[in-house]
Amino acid sequence: MMMNYSALKDWHNSHKESALFGRYITLNTIQPLLDNLSDLFSVETLGHSVENRPVSKITFGTGPIKVLGWSQMHGNESTTTKALFDLFKWFDTNRGESEVKKFLAEFTFTMVPMLNPDGAQAYTRINANKIDLNRDAQDCSQPESVILKELYTSLKPDYCLNLHGQRTIFGVGDPVKSATVSFLSPSQDELRTVTHSRKKGMAIISDLNQMLQEFIPDCVGRYDDGFNMNCVGDTLQHRNIPTILFEAGHFPGDYDREVTRIFMFLSLIRVFESVLLLKSEKTPSSNPYFSIPENKKCFFDYIIRNIELPEIGVTDMAIQFEETLIGNELNFVPKIAQIAELVDFKGHCEIDFESKKPLIPADFKFEIGNIIEKIQVNGKLPTTFSVKSNNLL
Repeated sequence: MMMNYSALKDWHNSHKESALFGRYITLNTIQPLLDNLSDLFSVETLGHSVENRPVSKITFGTGPIKVLGWSQMHGNESTTTKALFDLFKWFDTNRGESEVKKFLAEFTFTMVPMLNPDGAQAYTRINANKIDLNRDAQDCSQPESVILKELYTSLKPDYCLNLHGQRTIFGVGDPVKSATVSFLSPSQDELRTVTHSRKKGMAIISDLNQMLQEFIPDCVGRYDDGFNMNCVGDTLQHRNIPTILFEAGHFPGDYDREVTRIFMFLSLIRVFESVLLLKSEKTPSSNPYFSIPENKKCFFDYIIRNIELPEIGVTDMAIQFEETLIGNELNFVPKIAQIAELVDFKGHCEIDFESKKPLIPADFKFEIGNIIEKIQVNGKLPTTFSVKSNNLL
């Protein structure tokens, strides 16, 4: 019998790890949590990053099925890190419950909550040597890549969870909605062959999609499965290890990714349930997986429709937030992303200027890449482009 995910969602709302919030999550943020984990968990330093920050693994459970997961391989993708610590708290506070006891008896979990602590500190996708660790699976030129390879080589996991985040530009379905969560069972060859290990991942993702439709209908996407052996997921799948890519995306208005965090938490638990169900299936089905619509790049943070611009005339203008770290604070800087007829795109917020000219400073230029914080027409209150503005809440 499937767990009650509405009740799990309620638990999360009341008991999630309160020390973690927002998008800027660094080693300094999680270290106190690592230091204070209960005796249910074992914490071990695997090695150090380019800038000599420790990379740790957390192990718990005593079962025969080995699950390996890692988060913040890309330092600015932190939502799944929050979800992992929510998961740890759930296991700890509910260790006496039958479902948790079963998971702990069936699985040995090994989780790396922050593979790229230097990128997390700088809020960048890449590591301190400006290398994308998710394109370094073959060369293993970086210490963080070596740490992960040594871990999965020695552990020989039965399943891998590759935990990432995706930008606000992704949508899914028709009519299009924001891709709040996306998944992928990566290819393991150029032909994208649906092998037995891929089918296992596909079956699990199908279960995840079914569960999530109750909460975010038509907002679950399937990531592109083009094969790239330099990507960690493809490399692991090539070794016949079922691997699931998680992509934490955008829920409307949720630029802190606190709502998406809930669905990552629920999805992690559903994975474990699905793995146990798969034990009794010799030939898992891939059909429901391919019915999940593919992601597409079709969103901007803002679109202003029918704005009259100097030397251009009436057109559309897209504005995209650039996530910029200033000091220790993450800022969402609004920049002009496109000026064109954007009939094939949608804005998370849209405003129709009805062919009117904006009131603008004489020296402002409507050019791609320029910062634009607000705009006004006909003496009305200016539209402010901010993640905290009323337009987005």
